[in-house]
Amino acid sequence: LIPRPSSALTPTFLPMWIQPEEVLLAGALWVSERANPFFILQRRRGHGRGGGLSGLLVGTLDVVLDSSARVAPYRILLQTADSQIYWSIACGSSRKEITEHWDWLESNLLQTISIFDNDEDVTTFVKGKISGIIAEENRLKQGDEQEEDCGKFREAELKMRRLFGMPDEEKLVNYYSCSYWKGRVPRQGWLYLSVNHLCFYSFLLGKEVTLVVQWTEVTQLEKNATLVFPESVRVSTRDTEHFFSMFLNINDTFKLMEQLANIAMRQLLDNEAFAADRSLPKPCKTLKNVSALKRDLDARAKNERYRTMFRLTQDERLDGHTDCTLWTPFAKMHVVGQLFISNNYICFNSREEDLCQLIIPLREVSIVEKADSSSVLPCPVSISTKNKMNFLFANLKDRDFLVQRISDFLQRTPDSSWGRSFISVVVVCVFCRQASSSTPLSSSAGSESVHRGRHYHPGLPTASQGLLQLYHRDTPEDLGPKAMKEKMKEEAWNIHFSEFGRGVCMYRTSRTRELVLNGIPERLRGELWLLFSGAQNEMATHPGYYGDLVEQAMGLCSLATEEIERDLHRSMPEHRAFQNETGIAALRRVLTAYAHRNPGIGYCQAMNIVTSVLLLYCPEEEAFWLLVALCERMLPDYYNTRVVGALVDQGVFEELTRAFLPLLYEHMQELGVISTISLSWFLTLFLSVMPFDSAVLLVDCFFYEGIKVIFQVALAVLHDNMDALLSCSDEGEAMTILGRYLDNVVNKQTVAPPIPHLHALLTSGDDPPPEIDIFDLIKSSYEKFGSLRSDVIEQMRFKQRLKVIQSLEDTAKRSVVRAMMTESAFSIEELEELYCLFKSKHMTSCYWGSSSSAAERHDPSLPYLEQYRIDPAQFTQLFTALAPWICGANTATLSARLFRLLDQNQDGLVNFKEFITGLSGMYHGDMTEKLKLLYKLHLPPGNSHKAHLKEKVKDYRYYLRMWAKEKEPKTETIKDLPRMNQEQFIDLCKTLYNMFSEESLEQQLYHSIATVASLLLRIGEVGKKFNNGSKKTEDAQAPSPTPQSEEGLSEGASGESQVCRALAEAQLEPAAPQTSDEETKDDTSVSSYSVVSSGSLQCEDIADDTVLIGGGEQRRGSVLDVDWSITFEQVLASMLTEPPLVDYFEKKRDIQSKMAACKAQRAVERQTSSASDHELTQHSI
Repeated sequence: LIPRPSSALTPTFLPMWIQPEEVLLAGALWVSERANPFFILQRRRGHGRGGGLSGLLVGTLDVVLDSSARVAPYRILLQTADSQIYWSIACGSSRKEITEHWDWLESNLLQTISIFDNDEDVTTFVKGKISGIIAEENRLKQGDEQEEDCGKFREAELKMRRLFGMPDEEKLVNYYSCSYWKGRVPRQGWLYLSVNHLCFYSFLLGKEVTLVVQWTEVTQLEKNATLVFPESVRVSTRDTEHFFSMFLNINDTFKLMEQLANIAMRQLLDNEAFAADRSLPKPCKTLKNVSALKRDLDARAKNERYRTMFRLTQDERLDGHTDCTLWTPFAKMHVVGQLFISNNYICFNSREEDLCQLIIPLREVSIVEKADSSSVLPCPVSISTKNKMNFLFANLKDRDFLVQRISDFLQRTPDSSWGRSFISVVVVCVFCRQASSSTPLSSSAGSESVHRGRHYHPGLPTASQGLLQLYHRDTPEDLGPKAMKEKMKEEAWNIHFSEFGRGVCMYRTSRTRELVLNGIPERLRGELWLLFSGAQNEMATHPGYYGDLVEQAMGLCSLATEEIERDLHRSMPEHRAFQNETGIAALRRVLTAYAHRNPGIGYCQAMNIVTSVLLLYCPEEEAFWLLVALCERMLPDYYNTRVVGALVDQGVFEELTRAFLPLLYEHMQELGVISTISLSWFLTLFLSVMPFDSAVLLVDCFFYEGIKVIFQVALAVLHDNMDALLSCSDEGEAMTILGRYLDNVVNKQTVAPPIPHLHALLTSGDDPPPEIDIFDLIKSSYEKFGSLRSDVIEQMRFKQRLKVIQSLEDTAKRSVVRAMMTESAFSIEELEELYCLFKSKHMTSCYWGSSSSAAERHDPSLPYLEQYRIDPAQFTQLFTALAPWICGANTATLSARLFRLLDQNQDGLVNFKEFITGLSGMYHGDMTEKLKLLYKLHLPPGNSHKAHLKEKVKDYRYYLRMWAKEKEPKTETIKDLPRMNQEQFIDLCKTLYNMFSEESLEQQLYHSIATVASLLLRIGEVGKKFNNGSKKTEDAQAPSPTPQSEEGLSEGASGESQVCRALAEAQLEPAAPQTSDEETKDDTSVSSYSVVSSGSLQCEDIADDTVLIGGGEQRRGSVLDVDWSITFEQVLASMLTEPPLVDYFEKKRDIQSKMAACKAQRAVERQTSSASDHELTQHSI
C-alpha cells in the first residue's frame, strides 16, 4: 500500500518527504500560502517576492546562522482541527517542487483521510504513510549510493546547487562560515568548496553577494596574515584577487583548497585526472557534517604522504596507522613511531627523524603472532620474514584487530603457496605462510630455440649485469690506494647489512645515510639504487613485464622511437660502454619499452642520459624499473612534453635562492640566470654538467634522500660562487663561471679510469679554477642547507605548480591566437576571449560528463590548436550564445549541421580552430561566403566536400599529412559545389525564414525571401525539363519572376500557380485575402508569419507559425520531386536581385556584446522560484 513516487514527482537531488516532526509555532517566520482541512503549504519569510523588513531580517539570519541549510524555504504541515500541534512532513527548495508534493497529497491522501472519524487516526495514518514513502525511497537509493551523507550536509549541497545553478554532477566537498572582503567591507557568509568550483554566498540586509571561481582559473593560493586581512586566504586569478577570513579552522580549509586546486591543475596537465579514483578507502565510522567526498580526499592526501614517505607504487592504498614502538636489535632499545598498514606493505617510521624506518612487503612475511604481553612489553606483535628476520612491535592499542587486518591482507597477497593455519596456544595466535621455493623468472637457462627471434632474453649480456661489469671483467685487479678505499667501503656496507639486514626489509637509520653520503661502492650501487628508490618492490611484483614490453614495442614506429634513435649515440658518447652496439641496443630497448609503457610521456630529452647511467650499474630490467621510479614517482612530470615538473622545481629553486641567498637572488634575477641553469641541472641530476664520477655520487644521494639533495647542492654551488656572480654584468659571464666551477668538481676516490667530460672541454680556459672535491661539496650543502625538509618542498611545489601550469596555459592561448590571426578576421582581444569561452566549455564538458569520455576530449600531447575539443552538445550551447544566425526552434538543427561540416575527421569533436573557422565565416565573410556556408549546411554529409574518412590511428605522420594538406592552396570555386535537391531547398528556406524574426526590416526580408523562393522554384522546374532532354533551348533560360511564366510548366506542378500568386500578393499586401478570419490581423502580425505555399514547397512545417496558402488537399498527398535541383550560382544570383537580403548578409555583425553576455552567463546562473508562479528565472551575476 505504500505509494512509490514516480520520477516526475520526486525531486532529483534529495527526497523532499521528511520524517514527521512536531512544529509548535506554525506562524513564526513563515507565511501560509495554501491550506485545506488537513494540510498547510508555507513559505519562509525572506524568500520569494515581498517580505518587507521582516523578510530581510529572516533572510540575513538564514545566511549568517546557516539556518537556510537546515530549513528549506518551503514546507508542508499536517494539521487537525482539534490539535494545536502541527507536523512537518515535506520541504522543498522551490515552489515547483513543493507544489508537486502538495498535488500528490491532495490527489492521493485527502479523500482517504477525510473519512476518518478520529483526528488522532488521521495523524497516525499520514505519519505512517510518509515514513513508508521515505523508507521506500531509501531502499531504492541504496544500490546507487552505498554511504549516505548526513542530512545537514546534503541540504547544504542542495542549497549550493540552488544558489549557483550547479548540476547534480557537481559534488560539494565541504562548506565553511567565513567573511569575504568586498572592498574594505567584510561580508559574512558561507564558502562552498566543490570539486570544480569555489563559491561564496552572502545575504545581509537585502544586499546579496555571489561569487563563483573555477579551480582551473586559480593562479595563486596563499595563506597570510596582514593588518588589513588578519589570518586570511588569498585566492588569485588572472583578473582579480579574493580575500577570505574569519575561518573557524583556517588550516583545514586551506589544505582542502590546496587539494582541490592541485586536482584542477592535474586536469589541465593530463586527462587521467578526470577519472575518479574509486578505490579510495572508506572509514568505518561516519563523521558528522563531513561529506563522503571530503573523507575520500583526506584519504587520498594520506595515501600520497604514505607513498612518498616509503617510495611505494601509485596503486598502494593506506588501510590505517597506529602509534607503537619497534624493538631495534642494533641499538638495543624500543623506538617510538607509527605503524602503517596497506594492502601490500607493513611500514614503520620513527617519531624522531632518521632514527629508524622500516618497510616489510607482505610477500616476504611468513609469520605474524601475538606474543606474551607484560608490563615491560604491553601488547606485542611479532612479524617474521622468509629471510629469517624478526620484527617486534609493542604498545599497540588494538592488537587483535591489527593482527586480523594483517592476516586478511596476507590472504589476498598473490602467492599460490600461501596457506593459513591456526596454532592455538594459550596466548599465541600465529598466521603462517609456508616459505616457498620461488622459481626464478627464467626457470632454465633456456635453449637457443627459445631465445631465437626475441629482442630481449636472459642470454643477453646486459640481462644479468651492468655495462661496467662487462667491461671491468677482463681488467686486472687494482691494488692501489683508491681500490683499497673502495674495498673498505664495501666492507663497511657488509657490516651494515649484517647488523641492520639486507634487502627490502633492511632497517634504514642515520647510519645508512652516512654510508650513502660517503659514496656507494660500484659493486653495490645498482642493488642499493633499486632498494632506496622502491623499484625493487615493483620489479618483484611484475615478473616478466619488461621482457613482454620489449617484444611489444620493438619494431613499432612512432615519434618517440624516432627521437630515441636520434639521441642514442648522444648518450654519454665519451664512455666506451656506449661506443658499441651492446650498450646502444640495451639503451634502445629500455627507452623504447618505457615509451610503450607510458605513451603520455613517451620520450623526452635527458631521459637518455639518465638511463645510460642506470645501465652502467644495473641489468636492463633493473634499469627499466629505476627509470619508472624516476619518471613516475621521484621526479613527477619532469619528462613530459612540457617538462612541467622541472619548471616547477625551477620555481622552487628560485624561491629557495631568495630565502637563503637574497642578495644573489636579486642580482641573478636581473641577469635571468637561474631559469637558464636550473633546468639542465634538475633534468639530468647534474649528469650533463658535472664530471660523471662526481655526478654519480649525487645520484646516490638522490635515490636515498630524494629531490631535496639536488636543491641543497644547487644552493651550495651558488653560495660558493657568490662573489664572482655578484660581479657579473651579463648572463653569459655568469654561465661561464658556473660551468667552469662544475667542470672542476672531482671525485678523488674513484677507481674507474677517467672519462673525458665534453662539457669541460668546451668551457675550459687558460687558467682553470681549483678543483672542488665532490664530497666536500655534498658535506657543505648539508651543513649550510640541511634544514630543508621534504614536506616544505612539496608545499612550495604546489604553489609553483599553479604558476607554471597557468603560465603554460597562457602560452598556449597566445600561440593559438597567433596561429588563428591569419585565418580569421577576429581581433586579438576577440580571439583571446573566444578561446577562454571555448576552453571553459571544454573543461565543463570534461568534469560534468558528456557523450564522449574526458580522455577523448582532452589530450595535452596534441598541438595547442587541437588540445581542447567540444562535442555537439557544448557546440550547440556556444553556437546559440555567439552565432549571428539565430533561427528560433531551428537553431539546434542549424548548429548540428554546422558541427557536422566543421568536424573534418568525423570523430564527433570540434577543436578551437574548426570552431573559429565556422564563426569567422558567419561574422566576417562577404555575402558570397556567407551564402556558400548556408548552402553547404543544407547539403547531405556524403556530398560535403569537407568530409574525410576517419583515421583509426593518429600518429605523427597523420598530423604531418594534415599540416601539408592545410598548406595546399585551396582552389574551390562556387562551381565545385554540388546541386541542391528539392528537400534540401525546403530546409534552406526554413532556415532563412527563421533567421529574420528579430530584424528591424523583418517584413521586407520575408517578402524578399518569398520572391527568391518563388524564382528558384521556377528555375528548378526549368532545369528539370532541360535535364530530361527537352529540345527547346529557350526552356533552359531562367524565366521571368511573373505569374505569366507558368504557362510552359508541366501539369505536375499544378500548385505552382497558387504559389506564385500567393507570393506576389504577399509582396503587395501584408494580409492576403485568402487567409482565414483568425489570420486577418493588423500589420504587425505579419512579421511573425511566413507566407509560403504548401503545394510548392511540399514540407510539413516550415516554421511553427507559418501560414500555408492554398493547396491544402494537394499537400497531404504530394511527393518531393526527385528530378528538381538548383545550383549555388542560381541561389546567389537570385539573392542579389533583392536589396533587403543583400543588405542583411553584407551587414557587419559585432560579437562583443554576445561574448559579454556569454561570459556573464558563464560566471553563474541562479535558478529562483517565483512567489506567484512556477517559472524558473535565471539571474546572471
